Amino acid sequence: MNTPCVELYTGAAMPLLGLGTWQSQPGQVQQAVEVAIDNGYRHIDCAYIYANEKEVGAGIESRIKKGVVKREDLFIVSKLWNHFHDEDEVKPSLMKSLANLNLSCLDLYLIHSPMGTKMPKDPSSQEVEFSDVDYVCTWKAMEKLVDEGLVKAIGVSNFNVSQLERLLSSCRIKPAVNQVELHPYLTQAKLVQYCKSKGIILTAFSPLGSPSSPLKPAAQKNILEDPVINEIGKKYGKTNAQVLLRYHVQRCVTVIPKSVSPARIIQNAQIFDFSLSENEMETLEGLNKNWRTGSWDFAGLPNHKFYPFKED
Repeated sequence: MNTPCVELYTGAAMPLLGLGTWQSQPGQVQQAVEVAIDNGYRHIDCAYIYANEKEVGAGIESRIKKGVVKREDLFIVSKLWNHFHDEDEVKPSLMKSLANLNLSCLDLYLIHSPMGTKMPKDPSSQEVEFSDVDYVCTWKAMEKLVDEGLVKAIGVSNFNVSQLERLLSSCRIKPAVNQVELHPYLTQAKLVQYCKSKGIILTAFSPLGSPSSPLKPAAQKNILEDPVINEIGKKYGKTNAQVLLRYHVQRCVTVIPKSVSPARIIQNAQIFDFSLSENEMETLEGLNKNWRTGSWDFAGLPNHKFYPFKED
């Protein structure tokens, strides 16, 4: 499988389909990475906070040693966690991720969210202590990582339009990617249009509505059971998940569905042999309910001055 790519403004090719690793449990994620690479995935999405980068790295290393891929064939992404927004903590945090992944360079490094926080003094506390660090200052340290050749591109995650505008007004290296929650129940049309107008590629996390997410409100319906999507899937002989993934890549939005099931990892990649019609794309857009499954509405974070989800 040759996965189609989207071109970053840096000129780098970013595969439209990647493997997500959030909530991939120890003992499972290495095999998931190996299965993904064996079946044509070349884009792996990681994060320090997922606490599984060592296993992800082991999966990557095993496939390189086996000769399935070379390092330059892969597009590896990780993220700077909220606790490390201080300028002098950005590089050490990256180096931890690189060590865990057993890599010398990342293809893309993202600020995981605009909200800086402090390491909790009491691990059992339900509240998070906020940091005063401005994400604009954090970004300056991110730019230095590019200068040093430790990352090829930098970007953000969970940033809204106002925060992107503010960052663009002061940055030396503009963000290449904004990774946000996107699916037909949360289309975020204003954000999508803004990013496209600025040459910022979007990555959709939770592209399947994250039905098992612990952050998902219990009352929200499961998008994978939507009858409209089911009818479209029947037409093409595809699953609802494949329809949802096709919806994104057809808009040149990269997708990173998470799975540790070999069958589903393979199935999620079978989305490049059909196309949705213009009317079907419009129908999927029309399902929007502004339902966010990952609003970070916990530990007092909605009171953070850089909480991004109050803006539509």
